[in-house]
Amino acid sequence: MSNARKLADNLPSVGQLSNRNLIINGAMQVAQRGTSFTGDGYSLDRIYHQLSGGTSTLTQETFALGSELEGFTKYAKQAVSTGNNYCGIVYKVEDVKSLPQGKATFSFYAKGTNPAAGSFDLKILRMHNGSTTHDTLLDTTVTLTSSWQRFTKTFDVGSLSGMSTPTANSIIYISIRQAGSDTGTAAWELNLTGLQLEVGSQASPFEHEPVGVTLSKCRRYFTSSFQSIAPGNGSLGVSNRYYSPAWKHSATSNIVGSVNNFPVPMRTSPTMTFYRDTGVSSTDGRWGWYNASSWTTGTSTTTQMLSHVGFTPAVGNSGDSTTHNYLILGGWAADAEL
Repeated sequence: MSNARKLADNLPSVGQLSNRNLIINGAMQVAQRGTSFTGDGYSLDRIYHQLSGGTSTLTQETFALGSELEGFTKYAKQAVSTGNNYCGIVYKVEDVKSLPQGKATFSFYAKGTNPAAGSFDLKILRMHNGSTTHDTLLDTTVTLTSSWQRFTKTFDVGSLSGMSTPTANSIIYISIRQAGSDTGTAAWELNLTGLQLEVGSQASPFEHEPVGVTLSKCRRYFTSSFQSIAPGNGSLGVSNRYYSPAWKHSATSNIVGSVNNFPVPMRTSPTMTFYRDTGVSSTDGRWGWYNASSWTTGTSTTTQMLSHVGFTPAVGNSGDSTTHNYLILGGWAADAEL
């Protein structure tokens, strides 16, 4: 074993040399939105499920004890029933300047079956505004087998000379997906975990970190009021209502409050989605009040009772003139993804 390899094997995952992995939730542990997805969009935290005309289900899976990958507990499984080009997984690293000029290495663990053309495209791009490609840092292919293996790709990072001024949405764009030239519709499966992007000419051991640390990082991009009882997609049943303590009585005719008590500061002003007590995303909201030891809920489902301007929703009491201590039944989600 080389001296460099020995050094890498002994790098700590916490402390002075930690935080070397630019990818958040690379071990697929955090799933604030849910654990199963069929639509195009963000799925497990920071992981974008891209369909591009294909049909696919992405799920969070759990390794069995004594599995092939010791140290990992979760992985993402993308089961594609109908393939199509550009169908796959995308990850966006915040700030195009995250990688300095020099060598960088991307590594990950994967197994599965391959698209019609026989391999997956793996690309890493730099975009100054989140959508316009400045240059391609890595353009290669990977071929999966039925067994887990670690893929390691080292590439050169050039200077930022000639790049337009980066915006707040500038990114390093990583994709593992069916090739653009491959329009075959054959089914395939991608199982993925241990994503790591780091500075240097070799892959160091995957940087495991406490799940609470990862969750805190993820909440910079997405968070919701459903954390404690029903994580994922606002899937709040009537028996699992969320009573938001952030709402306070201000008058006999309405309730006002601010959704600004996010667990961590978010990347940018988030897009807010509000949910009724039934879990349905809507600008109509259930309302209620607490009196002594019981809840009374509003009966109108047609009156618009929940709206927001900025982050200050207002809830009408549907004509009730009695002074109550109002709270909201339902919840919210805040999205500040790239």
